[in-house]
This record gives sequence, C-alpha cells and structure tokens, in this order.
Amino acid sequence: MRSSLLFPRIKHARTIRAPHAPAISLGARMSGVCVPPSDSLVEYAAYIDGKKIEALGIPDALELVRAHNASVEGNNAFVWVGLHEPDAPEVEWLAEVFALHPLAVEDAVKAHQRPKVERYGDSLFVVLKTVAYLDHDVLTATSEIIGTGEIMVFVGTDFVVTVRHGRHCPLSEVRERLEDKPKLLSRGPTGVLHAIADHVVDKYLTVADRMQTELEDVEAMVFADVSARDIGRIYNLKREMIEMKRSVTPLQAPMSTLAQRRMIPSEMREYFRDVVDHLARVCEQVESSNELCNSILQAALARSNALANEDMRKISSWVAIMAVPTMIAGIYGMNFEHMPELDSVFGYPLVLGVMVIACTLLYRGFRRNGWM
Repeated sequence: MRSSLLFPRIKHARTIRAPHAPAISLGARMSGVCVPPSDSLVEYAAYIDGKKIEALGIPDALELVRAHNASVEGNNAFVWVGLHEPDAPEVEWLAEVFALHPLAVEDAVKAHQRPKVERYGDSLFVVLKTVAYLDHDVLTATSEIIGTGEIMVFVGTDFVVTVRHGRHCPLSEVRERLEDKPKLLSRGPTGVLHAIADHVVDKYLTVADRMQTELEDVEAMVFADVSARDIGRIYNLKREMIEMKRSVTPLQAPMSTLAQRRMIPSEMREYFRDVVDHLARVCEQVESSNELCNSILQAALARSNALANEDMRKISSWVAIMAVPTMIAGIYGMNFEHMPELDSVFGYPLVLGVMVIACTLLYRGFRRNGWM
C-alpha cells in the first residue's frame, strides 16, 4: 500500500490496553516525533492469519497486530514495512515506532555493510548483499556485468522492516508470492525472512550460471584467432567475479548460524538450513568459476606470449633469408678492381643463382623447423 497519508495518520492510531495497564496509544507516544516524508516507502501492510489487512498508517497497523496477538495464542500477526533507499529521518521515525536499535538503524541508513546477522534484544538485524546480472550486447573491457545492492531486514516478534539499497532485486515478487499463499504468511516474521533470503540466494544461482556461460565463451575465445583475443575483456570478467565473490562468500557463516538462533522457531529451522545448502552450492560455484577465470587469464597471457614468439620467429626467418642476397649484393657493390667473376660472362647469372639457392635452402630449413 502506497499512501501520502502514511505518516500524518499517526495521531489517529487506536489504543491498545494491555492487561492491568493504562491505555497508551502509539499515536500519543509518537506525537512529539517530527514526521518525515514517505517518498522511499514501497509498501506496508498488516498480516493477520495469513491475510492482508488495510490500515490507515504504520502505527495503526502495528496496533491491530498487537491487539490480535494479545487476544489469541501464537504470534501469527505482523506488520511488514518496505523501504527503498530511505533518508535518515524516515528510518529514525520507524526506529521509534518499532523500537529498533540505534546501531542497526545507522547501518541501514549508511548501507555498504558486510553480510551479517546481529541480535539486538528481541529483534534480529540481517544484512544481505544482492547481485544481478546486467545484460549487454557485447562483452568489452569496460562492460559492467555484475550489479550489487543490499537488503537490510529488521525482524521482531510482530514486525518485519526491509530497507533496500540499489535498484536490483526488488522484493515485490516476494511479497506477491507470500500474499498468494496465506499458509506461508502464517509462518510469521521469520517466514518472511526466509522468503527474502531464499529469493536473494536464488538470484545468486541465476547470476552464477550466467557468469559460467560468460566464462565458457571467453575460454573458447582464448584459443581462437589472434584478432578475437582481448586480455582486457578477460581481466574485466575476473574483476566482476571478485565482486560477486565479495558479495556472496561472507554471507555463508551468518546464514549458517541463523538457523541455530533461538529466535527462529524450530519448525522454520529446516527451511533456513535449505537456504544454507543452496548458498553453499553458490559459494562453491563462484569459487570454482573464480579459479577457472584465473586459469583462463594465465592461459591467455601464455597464448599471447607464444603467438608473439611465433611472430618473432617468422620475422627473424625472413630477415635471415633476405640477409643472404643483401650480403652478396653488398660485397659486389664495393667496386674493387680485382674481384672474382667480374670479367666472366657467366658471373652475373652465377651470383643470382647462388642467391636463389641459398634463400631456397634457408626457407626450406625454417619451414621444416616450424619457424615459418
């Protein structure tokens, strides 16, 4: 739900009365907070029993959820807020609403974080690196192949806040898929976290397969004719592989520990272990592709040196062949009075014959030795 009235609706939030406690509304608690603009808001909604519930604003949605969870057993109702490249005031406002930790809020605003999983009180803060394969007509030495971004996920007992940086890997597909299957939404905030992590890792697999195809094309190019060989393209591919490795590999350890967290329900842990298995496969594929790229780069350099040596041998062979007539012509061009065959009738054709025979013998010798 996208609404310009999202933040101004704070004062109309309903009141939740906890047992033996005075009624205090979120709107009252937030009345002193400066309301930031909502340009970065992608969507928000409350989900109760796997169904999407419309609300006037985020505080209203949170009150609906907490009122429901207080009246029934099991926290199967939650709020999901999605932001794209928000400014600091917006994230700080949400931090007040959901009681987010200041350190996690600072990381979400600044971005450029390493993949990690941190626990702050009763909530988790998860950073996922996103990668995307950028289509290009021709791979050149300056082509950008891998696009990267980040997804920060705040997960509490009754809320999920996603902060996305970069234009790649939008989460609208994940939200639509979950909304079409209420059973998945009924898993709660950890179910949303699993769906996001699974979506990101699936993108890893897709990009890794596309990069493997690029490597195979470049590998075939290395042993093609010299005009098709470009070390710059291979080095660019190597650089992009390093960028992908930097995005994927650091996530393996945090995701492995995530499945063991006490905040993750036991029935959800096997799902996270499945994501870890897929991530391990991606890491292995990226590592092998990176090593293959190293081998291709070394083979290309060796191939280029070998071709340069072949060219030098051909040039040297022709120089040696041409040196014979040049030497003979130079000797007879010194114009000395007493030189052999100067007065002979057959002197000129004899010298030409010696030149032709010597050049022919040298040519055949070089051809036999593979120099020409």
